[in-house]
Amino acid sequence: MNSNFVDYVKIRCRSGKGGRGSMHLKHVKYNPNGGPDGGDGGKGGSIILRGNHNYWTLLHLRYQKHIFAEHGGNGGRDKCHGTDGKDIYVDVPCGTVVYNAETGKYVCDVMHDGQEVVLLKGGRGGLGNFQFRTATNQAPRYAQPGEPMQEMTVIMELKLLADVGLVGLPNAGKSTLLSALSSARPKIANYPFTTLEPSLGIVPYRDNQSFVMADIPGIIEGAAEGKGLGLRFLRHIERNSLLLFMVPAESDDIKKEYLLLLNELEKFNPEMLQKTRVLAVTKCDILDEELMAMLKEELSGLTSLPVVFISAVAGYGIDDLKDLLWRELNSESNKIKGVIAEETMVHRDHDTRDFADIEDLDDEDFEDEDFNEDDDEEYVDFEYID
Repeated sequence: MNSNFVDYVKIRCRSGKGGRGSMHLKHVKYNPNGGPDGGDGGKGGSIILRGNHNYWTLLHLRYQKHIFAEHGGNGGRDKCHGTDGKDIYVDVPCGTVVYNAETGKYVCDVMHDGQEVVLLKGGRGGLGNFQFRTATNQAPRYAQPGEPMQEMTVIMELKLLADVGLVGLPNAGKSTLLSALSSARPKIANYPFTTLEPSLGIVPYRDNQSFVMADIPGIIEGAAEGKGLGLRFLRHIERNSLLLFMVPAESDDIKKEYLLLLNELEKFNPEMLQKTRVLAVTKCDILDEELMAMLKEELSGLTSLPVVFISAVAGYGIDDLKDLLWRELNSESNKIKGVIAEETMVHRDHDTRDFADIEDLDDEDFEDEDFNEDDDEEYVDFEYID
């Protein structure tokens, strides 16, 4: 399926290596013993990730298979410093997590607009022989090589940032609710798995205030083990401040269905149970007052869980739902949870089998044609000291 929503990309990244220092002895007319004047090598370019709120998918990186930074220039005579390699800035949407494609290890995370994270650091340039002159060694015939480059194949994975995440079985009315509350227009139809990719909508509230709502494909029993579409998209609600569970009123057992959804989230990531939760019973336009009263009594056993009855089609309970969501989002306890979650969020390492559906990169020859070393000069290694 060729979609504009891209939440996985695989890219081979390489920083620039540092330029070598120059080993040169000054020998000009009227100054035949000028001494060492070899300059330092330039720093290699780094690869830096930068959060950009103007992007909401990784589509712009879909066909960018390689990102290579420039190498540092070599030092020259007359103490000339080599040119520094140009850093490469890669703009990514907020909520991008990076993993090592070969080991599955977590590398870094970009959460805020304008945040910069150094993915691969460029090598430092080597010192020229001018830096090694001493009283007892006034003509050193050696220089320092530049630091080597860093190379890594990475998986960039997007986890949507939203205030409210919609959780429910297929055909629970999630897309209908999102379209009723916001200007988003997700696909709506009367069959399971109508939603095949996450959708974001901005829900307007009183006094020109708003919050962001995220809709993901329906979750079925066993989604945490890979059934249905849940496993791939469950991560998009990992960062939501509040989870809105949606169960249709026509369900045989509303409480059982809610507990099933809760169990799938716990299997996927137990930390998600610490989020604030609200239960919305949807499609209530098919109920009369007597049936609604029975359902309210039945759900009264779900302690500390706010329950609201709504119908997105009929507009029933929509204002009550928005008031409840706004109140829960701005409650003091939810703010404390959000701060703690942001400061203590631990990203789990991936099994490399999770990346099996991502197309492999073509093998390339990475020899550097623009970085040749002269055979007639001698270089020795020295420790680099910060």
